[in-house]
Amino acid sequence: MRYTLRQLEVFLATARLENITRAAESLAMSQSAASGALRELEQQFGIALFERAGKRLKLNELGRMLLPRAEGLLEQAAELEQSLAGQGEVGALRVGATLTIGNYLAVGIVARYMQDESGRHLPGARVLLDVENTEHIAEGVLHFRLDVGLVEGEFHHPDLEVTPWRDDALTVFCAPEHPLAQKKSLTDDDLRAATWILRESGSGTRQTFERAMHGLLPGLDVLLELQHTEAIKRAVEAGLGIGCLSQVTLVDAFRRGSLVPLQVPHRDFSRQFYFVLHKQKYRSRGIDRWLQLCRDSSAAI
Repeated sequence: MRYTLRQLEVFLATARLENITRAAESLAMSQSAASGALRELEQQFGIALFERAGKRLKLNELGRMLLPRAEGLLEQAAELEQSLAGQGEVGALRVGATLTIGNYLAVGIVARYMQDESGRHLPGARVLLDVENTEHIAEGVLHFRLDVGLVEGEFHHPDLEVTPWRDDALTVFCAPEHPLAQKKSLTDDDLRAATWILRESGSGTRQTFERAMHGLLPGLDVLLELQHTEAIKRAVEAGLGIGCLSQVTLVDAFRRGSLVPLQVPHRDFSRQFYFVLHKQKYRSRGIDRWLQLCRDSSAAI
C-alpha cells in the first residue's frame, strides 16, 4: 500500500482547517512532520490535492473528489480498531443542531447514544455537539466538519441529503396579563396590531413564521429580533410583546403559567425538522445509531 492512514489524517485535517500548522496541532504533530506526510502523499502519486495561496491551503477539484473517500476509509479503520479493542461498535460523533433542536431535543439523544440498554456508559462513545443556525450546520456537513446535522430550516444543496425527521409546529404566545390572553382566537387585525418579539431573520423559526404570516408582511410591528429562545420568552413574560416559537420550547412555561398560548387557527405554523447528511458520507455504525435514536425519540412522543 502506497499511502498510510496517518497521511490521510493529515490530508483530512488540512482540508478542514486550510492551514498546515493548525492541522498539525489538531493531530498533536509537529508542523514539519505534518508537512512531510502531506508532501509524501502527493509525491507518491504525482498529484496535487490543494491550491496553495500563502499559508492557506484550499482543496482543488481532485482533493474535493477524494475527501469523502479518505474520510470513509479512516472511519472504517477507526471502527475496526474499536472492535479489536473490544470497545463496542460506536465511537465519537460530530453532530450539528440548530438552536431549538440543540437546546431542547439533542441533549437527551446524546445521553442515550453514550449508554447501552442498561444505562451503562459505552466505552469510546462520545458526541461533539455544535449548536448553530441552519446555514452554519449545512456548511459543516458539506465540508465534512460534521457527521450529521439536525435542522429546522428549509434549504437545498445538490451534495446534501435532507430528509424529514419529525413534525413540529410554532405557537404564538404571550404573558398571562397581556390583553390578547383573554381572546379565544386571534384575527389578522389582532396580529397586525400586536407588538412582536421574534427570532432573527434567517433562522428556521423565522422562516416558518414568515411563511405562516404570508400577506401580513412587512406590516407587522417587530419590536425585537433575538437569537436566543430564552431571551424571547423572558421579553414576552416582561410584557414587551407577543412571541412565536416552537412548541417544544414552551412546554415548561405553559405548565408553570408564566406564558399562555394564543390560538391562530387560520394560519399554518406547522413545519418539520430534518436530518442533513453528505451524499458521499460513509455511514458508520455511530451515524446509524444516532439516526435510529432520533427516530425512536420522535416515535415516543
